Amino acid sequence: MVKGPGLYSDIGKRTRDLLFKDYQNDHKFTITTYTSTGVEITSTGVRKGDIYLADVSTKLKNKNITTDVKVDTFSNLRTTITVDEPAPGLKTIFSFNFPDQKSGKVELQYQHEYAGISTSIGLTANPIVNFSGVVGNNLVAVGTDLSFDTASGNFTKYNAGLNITHADLVASLSLNDKGDTLNASYYHIVSPLTNTAVGAELSHSFHSNENLLTIGTQHALDPLTQLKARVNNYGRASALIQHDWTPRTRFSLVGEVDAGVIDKSAKVGLTVALKP
Repeated sequence: MVKGPGLYSDIGKRTRDLLFKDYQNDHKFTITTYTSTGVEITSTGVRKGDIYLADVSTKLKNKNITTDVKVDTFSNLRTTITVDEPAPGLKTIFSFNFPDQKSGKVELQYQHEYAGISTSIGLTANPIVNFSGVVGNNLVAVGTDLSFDTASGNFTKYNAGLNITHADLVASLSLNDKGDTLNASYYHIVSPLTNTAVGAELSHSFHSNENLLTIGTQHALDPLTQLKARVNNYGRASALIQHDWTPRTRFSLVGEVDAGVIDKSAKVGLTVALKP
């Protein structure tokens, strides 16, 4: 893949991963196995309070075609077929959910040295068409993300973003929710040797005139143990410890407290991922 500005979804991604990725407040268990023919089978169970959810997915890769089929507790079947680089820089994704007959969608992604484009269209009589594009390079990128409903003739989404990348920092600015929300984020690598980084995201709503500030950090105690922590301006703080027992076994423990609600108990999440 040509190194360039990436896709629109990459704007602010480093900060979002630092502040929100892997913060699982539920109890989750995942086991992945492989058949002799190369089929990857992943079973996942999640406990959300008193509710238990589960799903099973199978993934088969044949040359540049990947087929992913997932079925969940409610008998929903999701199929995703990805064709990676039928032409240089191009990726084609076809997905649909059963029994939702209106969920079918085809997406094309194209990444160039100076541009990244993603466009999708629903497989219905009056589909929703989505287009996102980024121009620039691996240092500076500016882009937009649009969705148009052909049934109503209205734009359902129009966002714009700017991303600036330096050797050890990434800063981004985006206007979302049809111009109602302004997001600014910052990610800084403090020490590459210990994977230490800090990040912050400020979200301002023009409609409600409210601000949400989240700051966080990560640090690797050793090559197998990762620590993360975050806090926002409403007093909600979370901490995460992630440890790889073996190259195929990962254990994650998350704790969250809300200082704004004194009588509310702390939340504890546990995730175990096994790949025998």
